[in-house]
Amino acid sequence: MVTLLGTADSLLRVIEQGFPAADIHVRGNEVTATGVRAEVALVQRLFNEMMLVLRTGQPLTEDSVERSIAMLRSQDPDSPAPSQVFTANILSNRGRTIRPKTLNQQRYVEAIDRHTIVFGLGPAGTGKTYLAMAKAVQALQAKEVNRIILTRPAVEAGERLGFLPGTLYEKIDPYLRPLYDALHDMMDPDSIPRLMAAGTIEVAPLAYMRGRTLNDAFIILDEAQNTSPEQMKMFLTRLGFNSRVVVTGDTSQIDLPGGTRSGLKVVQEILADVPDIHFSVLTSTDVVRHKLVGRIVDAYERWDARQEADEVAPAARKPAQRRPGKASALRAPRQSHRTES
Repeated sequence: MVTLLGTADSLLRVIEQGFPAADIHVRGNEVTATGVRAEVALVQRLFNEMMLVLRTGQPLTEDSVERSIAMLRSQDPDSPAPSQVFTANILSNRGRTIRPKTLNQQRYVEAIDRHTIVFGLGPAGTGKTYLAMAKAVQALQAKEVNRIILTRPAVEAGERLGFLPGTLYEKIDPYLRPLYDALHDMMDPDSIPRLMAAGTIEVAPLAYMRGRTLNDAFIILDEAQNTSPEQMKMFLTRLGFNSRVVVTGDTSQIDLPGGTRSGLKVVQEILADVPDIHFSVLTSTDVVRHKLVGRIVDAYERWDARQEADEVAPAARKPAQRRPGKASALRAPRQSHRTES
């Protein structure tokens, strides 16, 4: 009961907040819920799902219980159960297990297994790149692919960095650092330099992809919102045999120069109906960082919506220009035309 209800009943308090219409009591090893039939049924399902997770040896947290309640309240009958989501392990390394933490993340991971090209779209902190990296390392370890290729456009995020010192690789290293950080979480750090020297793992800016055909590879394009339409087309046509591609990006954080349209926005219009290509959309509810990150994302989305409404409103209120009527036409001075021979 301690592992089920949490230290000092911390998990029980989360459940009570999630089901305010139900009266939940715990005595000994019995849990009793009274209230509206539908709510009581959800409480029962929640405790059953929590027990299934605990039987796998995985701990429960306040965040996982909150997400379980949200999953059970979703009306999609085809959605997997919370216990299926929280036990779908992708990768384990140094005692740490990487797995989906939300329903949309689970669908995203399943889409990577089923499709050749997957686009992961969503705000910061939703695990787009991290889960794709985990699937790439898993495919490499299972010998499904021979190499991993990680790339992103080298675009400055609102700053002018100027001429950075050092060699070419030292200049582009800051742009690729997030990919290195994720690799270190998922693999033995001592093996990464050896695999990179052998070409098994390649981390390179997008410009290096031109003219290549990438066979037997798991390819990830990160920060794809900062690609132009031409770069996106160039990248997608690098696909070779027995390869998989994951493209991740957040269209609300575009750092391209003014007037340049994002290739990630354009590609959704072009490839929406092409078979074996899937678009997975993650939202602020899938943010797995600090809770404030999700609230910040929501606040910015509301602010953007207000800005767009304010831009549209003046145009709608602008009076239409009056066309001259018959009366004004009669009052207009006549023009005489004289022909000279």
